[in-house]
Amino acid sequence: MISAINDDEIINRVGGRFKLTALIQKRWVQLMQGERPMVDPAGLSDIEIVIKEIVEGKIEPVLVGPDDVEPDEDA
Repeated sequence: MISAINDDEIINRVGGRFKLTALIQKRWVQLMQGERPMVDPAGLSDIEIVIKEIVEGKIEPVLVGPDDVEPDEDA
């Protein structure tokens, strides 16, 4: 399952290796904090659950553009 992150299709779908890594880390933290898996976790480690969620299209990165960011009030 972990070898799936080497697939160029998955890397391109999320916008590159860095974004894939950030997505994995963010979701992994959510699972460790008690979020429920979106796939059957039977026999899988947390990292394998995250990767399976990405492969199955259950989670995707949230892309934020410059128009979506609120201005800093201190500026």
